[in-house]
Amino acid sequence: MEPPVALGPARPDWTWPYEGYEPAGERLRESLCALGNGYFATRGALPECDADAVHSPGTYAAGCYDRLESEVAGQRVENEDLVNLPNWLPLRFRTRATDTADDTATPWFTPDTHTPLDHRLRLDLRAGILERTTRYADGAGRHLRVRQLRLVHMGDPHLAALRTELTAEDWSGQLEVESALDGTVANTGVARYRQLAHQHLTHVHTGTAPARDTIWLRCRTSTSDIRVGMAARTTTDGGGATATAHEPGRASILLRLRLERRRTVTVDKCVALHTSRDPAISDPLHAAIDRVGRGPDFETLMRSHHTAWDQLWRACDVDVPGEAGRILRLHLFHLLQTLSPHTADLDVGVPARGLHGEAYRGHVFWDELFVLPFLNLHFPEVSRALLNYRHRRLEQACFAARDAGRAGAMYPWQSGSDGREETQRLHLNPRSERWLPDHSRLQRHVGSAVAYNVWQYGEATGDTEFMHTKGAEMLLEIARFWADAAAWDKARGRYRILGVVGPDEYHDAYPGASRPGIDDNAYTNATAAWVLARALDLLRSLPQPRRRDLFERTELADAELDVWEDVSRRLLVPWHRGLISQFEGYGELTELEWDHYRSAYGDIRRLDRILEAEGDTVNRYQASKQADVLMLGYLFSPRELHRLFRRLGYELDDTIWQHTVDYYLRRTSHGSTLSSLVHAWVLPRVRRADAWRYCQEALAGDIADLQGGTTGEGIHLGAMAGTLDLVQRGLTGLEPRGGTLRLDPVPLPELSRFGLSIRYRGHWGVRLRLTAHQLRITVPASDREPIDVALGDRTVSVPPGETCLLPLPLSHE
Repeated sequence: MEPPVALGPARPDWTWPYEGYEPAGERLRESLCALGNGYFATRGALPECDADAVHSPGTYAAGCYDRLESEVAGQRVENEDLVNLPNWLPLRFRTRATDTADDTATPWFTPDTHTPLDHRLRLDLRAGILERTTRYADGAGRHLRVRQLRLVHMGDPHLAALRTELTAEDWSGQLEVESALDGTVANTGVARYRQLAHQHLTHVHTGTAPARDTIWLRCRTSTSDIRVGMAARTTTDGGGATATAHEPGRASILLRLRLERRRTVTVDKCVALHTSRDPAISDPLHAAIDRVGRGPDFETLMRSHHTAWDQLWRACDVDVPGEAGRILRLHLFHLLQTLSPHTADLDVGVPARGLHGEAYRGHVFWDELFVLPFLNLHFPEVSRALLNYRHRRLEQACFAARDAGRAGAMYPWQSGSDGREETQRLHLNPRSERWLPDHSRLQRHVGSAVAYNVWQYGEATGDTEFMHTKGAEMLLEIARFWADAAAWDKARGRYRILGVVGPDEYHDAYPGASRPGIDDNAYTNATAAWVLARALDLLRSLPQPRRRDLFERTELADAELDVWEDVSRRLLVPWHRGLISQFEGYGELTELEWDHYRSAYGDIRRLDRILEAEGDTVNRYQASKQADVLMLGYLFSPRELHRLFRRLGYELDDTIWQHTVDYYLRRTSHGSTLSSLVHAWVLPRVRRADAWRYCQEALAGDIADLQGGTTGEGIHLGAMAGTLDLVQRGLTGLEPRGGTLRLDPVPLPELSRFGLSIRYRGHWGVRLRLTAHQLRITVPASDREPIDVALGDRTVSVPPGETCLLPLPLSHE
């Protein structure tokens, strides 16, 4: 008998533990203990539990979507979802009353039918292993100890494994173990979506492979017709009888094991998953059966899995002391499980809730704005793949613009499989139980987010091949859309962009208006001007042959560029009281009685739902869900923001910006995890005394489920990645620009000493160490050119193999 696998002593800074069984917290644990590898992820559900009011098991493959129609509030609506694939986890166990063949089995053990005497979960971040231990007692008072180790292999993206160690503490006798594949699952992980059609899997078939320890399941998605193949090999060192069983949608292997007192029996389950979206396979079921049959034993799988994780941690670990560092490692862990080096081979975008649940239906929003800047400096090949996802859907974005009567490319607010607009037409307010029109598709600023990521990728990597081809094509068409969307207002002497929704999301119309949308959202207009300016810069830098080809293929003329230049300098940014207005007319809205609503409701993050349930609308008030104007301080350094406003003919100095920050800080309910992140980014430079509070809130967003039950439906990937980038770029002021690594640190008293490594223009493992007084930069030895580093007015060249110490300016001490 093999000894139990040991994970080694727990390191508090690399582990995420939970003690006891708490039904109310199960969904949160399932999200935060999910395991993945960039190809697929499985929630941290207990293998013996089915989906119900407490548990929400789920397995999701990147880019695996399906579309269904539903009837809601008398309307036919269509929704595309990231599909909950067959559940590979099921493994349950029960004792038998006697050793005879006709004895009576006790009920299957679950924590809901047999109260656990002891229950622990431990997520090992360094190894990528979820460890679970539980002690059960059956009706006869016999105690069974269960220990499980689970992995979703980071080296082989199609494999996962579950080891179960069963110990009869004070008895000897028989134990039945059932290992199954369940294809009867549905997308039921989000309560407010359950009125919608959710049965995506069809044509479910099961069978037993020639190797009798292996069962298989195949199915396909209802509309997208993605074929799914799954195979599971279950082995044990406990001997005993084995039988397979097949019932509609479910295949299982039943093991009858003989347990001796204080002896441990091990059951290993290895699973392979393939879909018809995979390259280099003929049939997903054949591929799954073949892969699981060739798969090594559990110990070998765990060693290679651990090696793959070690390599990832070496590439991008952020060394921050204390509890903040532990949380950041958890965030990085989940980022890498969603977007790993395996993602570079896939046609997928950045799912806002990771691969961890069904919230937002697995759609791609603008969250890449908070994700790619971190990936650019660690895994640029992954960033490029995510931008390729957008480029493959450029044609669809151009179709959308044309259908709206516009030129260029109008990217959708929510994207899925093919790039069409996936934003729902109706959404449910859980407070009022009313279905309401959803106008969030008017967030046209998503196009600027795509353009921003293209530009940032180019600056960080120097990838001129991409920038001169796909990058230029996206940037050009997005700029073309903004130039066409901008309408000249003769009376104002400015271009205006009408009928949009800004990042705030609360305000989707003027009070009493018959049409949705607001006018001249400051963030939308300012970023549109920036996109136009950068598109012109890129076009000027193109080699003449490429410039000619691009102009010919897109029918771009110099006269059109003259319009871009004009619009980029004369777009309207509204102001009131000497401050930037969130949109035209914002300053004329009613002031909200914040103290009243906080007293009445306590948590008012979702103020829009509260007011709608009262028969009111947030459109009447100066109240924002999340950072809107202040997003400009997230995207642009102070110097670049001032330069952008000067180009537009406005004077924006540090004093005006600080007053603008103060104004909106008092009027924001923080109904999004991104809000505290953006404030944590902006405040160190204008209100340092308050910055740490928002840093803490950004770090705690998911682990404390600050949005009130949303984390159980999937993590908030943008906020998690954003906290990493807050350390990487926000507090260091790191800005790759023009071939120089520029830094402008603002260390906080609570976070003034940390280290990180980056990959920059072919240099692997450039190490930065920040203290309250100096910045230390080490460039690893290589045959690359030196790195130019700028800090304040000083620029130095750091050759490979050398370290440079730069004192921080006195203003930052």
